[in-house]
Amino acid sequence: MISKLNSEQQSAVTATEGYVRVIAGAGTGKTRTLTHRYAFLVNELGISPSNILCVTFTNKAATEMRNRVRRMVDMGNVNDLICTYHSFCIKVLRRDIVRLGYPESFVVMDESDAHHLLKECYEQLGIKRKDISYRSMLAYMALQKSELYPQYISMFLHSTDEALRQDFVALGDDSIEWRCFVRYLELQRGGFMLDFDDLIYFATYLLEHFEDVLNYWNGQLDYIMVDETQDNSQRQWQLVAMLQQLHRNLFVVGDPDQCIYEWRGAKPKSLVEFDQNFAPCTTIVLDRNYRSTPPILQAANSIIAHNRSRIEKNLYTERNAVADVVHHHAKNEKAEGEFIAQTIKQLAADGHSLSDMAVLYRSSFNSRFIEQALVEHALPYVVYGEVRFYERREVKDTIAYLRMVDSGDNLSFKRVINLPSRKLGRAFMERLEIVAEREQCSLYQALKGNLDDPKLNKRGAVEFVELIEGLRAQAKGLSISALTERLLELCGLMTLYRDDANEERVDNIKDLISSMRQYEQINVNEAEVSLTKYLQDIALYSNIDRNEGEGCVKIMTIHQAKGLEFDTVFVAGMNEGIFPNDRTIRERKREGLEEERRLAYVAYTRAKERLFLTESEGYSMQVRMDKLPSRFIYEAGEGVRHEGRMSREMERRIKAVIEYSNRELESLSQPTAPVKVGQVVHHRYFGQGIVEAVDESKSMLAVSFDNQPPRHFSFHAIGPILHTDF
Repeated sequence: MISKLNSEQQSAVTATEGYVRVIAGAGTGKTRTLTHRYAFLVNELGISPSNILCVTFTNKAATEMRNRVRRMVDMGNVNDLICTYHSFCIKVLRRDIVRLGYPESFVVMDESDAHHLLKECYEQLGIKRKDISYRSMLAYMALQKSELYPQYISMFLHSTDEALRQDFVALGDDSIEWRCFVRYLELQRGGFMLDFDDLIYFATYLLEHFEDVLNYWNGQLDYIMVDETQDNSQRQWQLVAMLQQLHRNLFVVGDPDQCIYEWRGAKPKSLVEFDQNFAPCTTIVLDRNYRSTPPILQAANSIIAHNRSRIEKNLYTERNAVADVVHHHAKNEKAEGEFIAQTIKQLAADGHSLSDMAVLYRSSFNSRFIEQALVEHALPYVVYGEVRFYERREVKDTIAYLRMVDSGDNLSFKRVINLPSRKLGRAFMERLEIVAEREQCSLYQALKGNLDDPKLNKRGAVEFVELIEGLRAQAKGLSISALTERLLELCGLMTLYRDDANEERVDNIKDLISSMRQYEQINVNEAEVSLTKYLQDIALYSNIDRNEGEGCVKIMTIHQAKGLEFDTVFVAGMNEGIFPNDRTIRERKREGLEEERRLAYVAYTRAKERLFLTESEGYSMQVRMDKLPSRFIYEAGEGVRHEGRMSREMERRIKAVIEYSNRELESLSQPTAPVKVGQVVHHRYFGQGIVEAVDESKSMLAVSFDNQPPRHFSFHAIGPILHTDF
């Protein structure tokens, strides 16, 4: 059964006992190894599938694994313990959640259920969505649950104990977020509902607090296999550690170099340090790559070698080279998109399938110039897992406002009249439609001409007309981009998106404005830069036929490309501040940079035969500076072939920026926590304080003074500003 596996894969399959860690590089046959090991346990050792837990992260991956195992193991012996973490936790809960006062038929909530429950909380507590968005509230509650899961489950367990409820309430403050969180939990409990996070928290709680439940699952699971362990959260590691206590047969597969979800709780360090926590441990490295050619692997190996938090490996292949890795430098985004489209067109003419080509980018706003180039060259494409740029809500909202300034059509009017809310309800719209029908005019004209109508003379309606008329008066003296910036601030859209804590929406708006500036530069003749013509031109990108089938170029973020592979890959928008992302580096310092580099490694290793790295000059609205090529291009090594004319000044600047950034990150990564939580410190302005929290990843500590909310300080403040008695 294992004769067709290479020697390292065979070692992993036959290492059945004890703690085994497999470091599986990209394209090295990880899933093949996992499924063969499962079949080996069943077919060669005679282990029952009902005693083997094989956990992976997505339903798609679990389904693929089950299908592969079925081809090697008798169909009757394959059970549902090849599953995701959440699926396994549901099994634990279905069996024993009654111990927590829940019925076996508890409800697993989806996102719409969560929104419905939040709406009920907001109505009961008098909270408006402008006070805090659903998105921000859900993020707040997820954080609170992570930090307080034993306490909130205990409150659920003793839901009739008012003293226990008050003790829980006292853990927080009097903010609307905390009050909403408490009420949300009570509504959840009343409806016997659990969200996705609850599934792991409640299962962990059962295993921790009921010894017979832990003993049952320990006795049931002779072997545990875990896929993609670099993406395990701390809670998932805790769950696995409890389940393996009896038999101590734990087999983990992963690659710290491919951990790209640390920002949402993944702990790649736990895989790196697995041998310290689970000893004695056998480590097997899969480094023979079956996917990519030597130039691609050389670039991937070269870039990831700059990371520190990893396990040493060097991918190799026995495939022959097809083409060099190419870096293309363009003078602007339009030229960058043009290069990508022309290259795809040429490859297609040479007989290569469009469906085997992908364009990857760091953030969704990068898709705009790529989409425009593909449309202009009549190349069919699909935005994988996302909405096309000009179909995104925030972009359509902005365009609808511009159409109101230009023409005031009914569709645009209906879209933006209550965006943001102007409290113009159904009765108002019904009356307006009657007036418009009677006068045979547009809704906006009917409103503008009938503001003396008592049913239409609402404050929000008057302000809307004043806004549109004011913008129309200014439009002739402003460029399209300047008009849009003014519009966004005056109508409140930009504030709405910022308050919603949705940075992706804000970035998309910034990129829309950036594209307007390029449009203005290209169409230098004043007559060609009218708002009317601009709106007509972008309709081209909004109205193209959608083709989701085969024969399409795939465009997607790098995160969405994880687990996929293509003959030809373009990694676009490779500029400092965009990729690596400056926000990630600011917030998480060296750890953030290392995760960005892992993201580049994942992007490079999606390519089987051809890899193109593209970037362009110009001004970036996202990072508010002139664009420079990404350090990840130069870290890919000397095997990369560089194309496009770059000035010596730009080459000098990028080297200086990278050197400065590396020195700064080095200095920030040196300090360890100079104080501990609870320690007394003295600030030269604020006086005596108590250290409330220490965050080594950000070299930051939180200190409260006189019972005020904590202030945050850099480790470097210890000594010159903050003094201690240590």
